[in-house]
Amino acid sequence: MPKKILVVDDEADLVEILKSSLEVNNYEVITALDGEEGLKKAKEGKPDLILLDILMPKKDGWTFVREMKMDESIKNIPVIVFTVKEQFKGEFELEGVKDYIVKPVEIEKLLDKIDMFFNMSCK
Repeated sequence: MPKKILVVDDEADLVEILKSSLEVNNYEVITALDGEEGLKKAKEGKPDLILLDILMPKKDGWTFVREMKMDESIKNIPVIVFTVKEQFKGEFELEGVKDYIVKPVEIEKLLDKIDMFFNMSCK
């Protein structure tokens, strides 16, 4: 059974590129274009991993993570954050974010992080 990944980012082109790249690598992909929709899809779809942008309309990534952590049904889903602001790494860790990717996203690096993450979580 393929691992399910939720991609939440307001850049539609990036979401489509990520979706295609992940599907080619045998992941099931759910997408959302803002934090509000993303939180709803996380609750409905129960993904194995969430890829999350920080700067988004309706509900930013910080709010998404805080609200997610208060919901028993999804609070343990690991999150990898996309950001243009690398200096927030410490704050991401405090919020329970597992890792982060600095934009622009390099697909190969992201796929390596995801593979490594799933391999570590299987042990």
